[in-house]
Order: sequence, then structure tokens, then C-alpha cells
Amino acid sequence: MQGLRYLLAGLVALPLAIMAWLWFTMLSPFTYDRPDHLPEVDEGPHAVFVYGTLRLSPVRWIVMGRAGESEPAVLEGFRREGLDLVEAPGERVAGEVIVVSADELERLDRYERLGIRYARVEKRLTDGRSVWVYRRLADEDVGVEELMEGDV
Repeated sequence: MQGLRYLLAGLVALPLAIMAWLWFTMLSPFTYDRPDHLPEVDEGPHAVFVYGTLRLSPVRWIVMGRAGESEPAVLEGFRREGLDLVEAPGERVAGEVIVVSADELERLDRYERLGIRYARVEKRLTDGRSVWVYRRLADEDVGVEELMEGDV
């Protein structure tokens, strides 16, 4: 009987612990301070090319507060390497485009740890649309301002 009580307690505690961890790492004001050198987010809408965890509707719902609609898209001249995209002429990365508000873009920036772990750069998709893409910051001292300007 006591074993059943522990099992039930564990079944309740585990989802609560996961939800707390997700909130703390993705939404909490305690785990990310937007670097001062980053420009303010302009009013939306913003098109964002996602190629990793943000392709998953439940992850977008947790991060942005809604899953949002997405549509398939292709970024040419890159390949996916781990958690990043690297330039690779002749190759392409399949992903999705989501359209977000300024507030939602700030939430995505928090999730990606903009200016600390990732830069948000402007790229042009195969279909000609201009979108934001998150790219990993290099370990060496890369000029974040250069990455934030984009090349579109």
C-alpha cells in the first residue's frame, strides 16, 4: 500500500517538476537578461525560419503561449550541423516559417538566449521571403552587431 502511495506521488511530482523546469528555463525572468547592446524588437509581424525544436508545436506553445501556424520552407546554401546552420553551397535545410508578434519574437529570443547563445540574423528563403533565423554564436569573439545586421 505504501509503495502505491509513493508511485502516485511520483506520478504527480514528475510532471510538476518538468513544468517548473520548462518555465524556469524558457519563460522565467531569472535565467536570461537581454544584453544591452541588442537592438529593440520592432513591432511585428515577424517571419521566423525554425529548423530545430521550434518546429514542434508543443514547444512553440510553451515558449510563445500559442503553437501558431507554420508552413514548410527551405533555406538554401546551408546545412544543419548540431544546433546550428553552417554555410554549405549547394545544400539546403528544410524547416518551417512561423509568423509572430513583437512580444512573441522576444519570447523566442529568450528561449534561444539571444546575444548569449544565438544571434538572430536575416536571411532570404528559396521562395524569396525574408525571415529571421537563429544562428549559434561562435566560441571565439564574433561581432554580434555584424551577425544582427543580416545579409538580406
